[in-house]
Amino acid sequence: MRVPTRPVRAAVLTVIILLAYGLMPPARAAAAAITWAECPEDAEVQCGELTVPADWAEPAGPRITLTIARRKATEPARRIGALLVNPGGPGGSAVDFTFGAPGFFGAELRKRFDIVGVDPRGVGRSSPVLCSRDLVDAKPSPLVETEQQYAAMVAWNRKLAADCASRTGAHFGHVDTGSVVRDFDAVRTALGEKKINFYGASYGTLIGLQYAQRYPSRLRGLVLDSVMDHSADLDTFLTRETDAAQDAFDEFVKWCARDKRCVLRGQDLLKLWASAMAKARAGQLRNPYDPSLKLGLSDLLTAAFTALYEPQWYSFAYYLRDAVASAAAPKGRRAAAPAVDLIDYSFSPVICEDWNLRVSGFPALRARMRSLAVRAPQMLVSPLALSAMTGCLGWPSAPSNPQAPITPPPGLGPVLLVNSRYDPATAYAWARNVAVQLGSPTSLLTYDGWGHVAYNKSPCVSGVVDRYLLRLRPAGPGAHCPPVDPEPFGVG
Repeated sequence: MRVPTRPVRAAVLTVIILLAYGLMPPARAAAAAITWAECPEDAEVQCGELTVPADWAEPAGPRITLTIARRKATEPARRIGALLVNPGGPGGSAVDFTFGAPGFFGAELRKRFDIVGVDPRGVGRSSPVLCSRDLVDAKPSPLVETEQQYAAMVAWNRKLAADCASRTGAHFGHVDTGSVVRDFDAVRTALGEKKINFYGASYGTLIGLQYAQRYPSRLRGLVLDSVMDHSADLDTFLTRETDAAQDAFDEFVKWCARDKRCVLRGQDLLKLWASAMAKARAGQLRNPYDPSLKLGLSDLLTAAFTALYEPQWYSFAYYLRDAVASAAAPKGRRAAAPAVDLIDYSFSPVICEDWNLRVSGFPALRARMRSLAVRAPQMLVSPLALSAMTGCLGWPSAPSNPQAPITPPPGLGPVLLVNSRYDPATAYAWARNVAVQLGSPTSLLTYDGWGHVAYNKSPCVSGVVDRYLLRLRPAGPGAHCPPVDPEPFGVG
């Protein structure tokens, strides 16, 4: 899942990463073919397009274009099939993920599978949701603490929805994961595959899970890495996400106490963090990478949360040290940003279609925030969950694909779930709950380490995933992979 941030320019790192859902294409769409050509970005990858209905309930109505990238198996004589991939978001590009596949997936998988990335509708190159950049940049802080801030967020969300709808087209209200799943099955048919394999990370796990629920017999293998639990109601969503963020922060504190490379080692890190939070709330903290920018409390929490994704503990310790010691803003004017009218912004339009995160008013929101802050004294709340919830305040339409119990569909083969124990973005408790709901023959592989998206965090994890996809060999009951300390960014 990806955290949408206010402009905390050049903060610790940028986040990518989180989910989607499904339904069934008419014969006309299913019979469509994909015309392939060499991708201009990568000569080893083929690019193609497929048109699908903007609204699957009106197959004869307006149509949109999906963009697809295919990296063909390097040993075609031993080819197993197509492996559709999605890196999460909502908003991550599966086309770009396919370009970068050699740096992510193992060589044996690339020998045996065509790796296929489809940018979901509304995302990247697939008829993206378009909005005014100035309006997106003017988003209020998601850390809503007063009635006035609550009203401002509601007004901004409604203005954003109207702006994006006017610029995007007929599919704006149909970017839910259920529609994405129907698109994916149209792609499966156009590829000529009776069954597909799917690797979904973060929000991509929602696409895979809902495809499995709708089309179980059309899947050969399914890997869900960093699992979204689409059965979680609002309070469960908030508490599990916030617990995960706090647990990940606690692991940063433990690392700093034991690793000599932590620039803050030996200091009272919790006291230092409390001071940074107080300064941020008072408007006295500045971005150490651009001192002309203030760091509000929401910005500081987001910077920490973002650093926990990889995790980049080493870099974040320097960032925190320098932020607390930052001087006043230098005099002089910053160069004006180049004028760009439109930006693709799919996070809220997708989240608000896929999740019912509505609250009854500011008092209900304030009560939840106070309760969460008790659970998570350093993080206060998951910035990701907070952005999702506050981004849907006042959204003009009800979700078309809200949470529901996960039922194991008949005919579904073995599914492999993978999750880090200390994942700040997709709580480990989510993976366990999805595994219980799916039941046998689903298996859960626990990576007893840190960070979001576990496949490339350890050879043990990638080995288990690769064996599963190559031979459909599930992980054993209670399967675990030992942690691997993350390397400091820019060192070694």
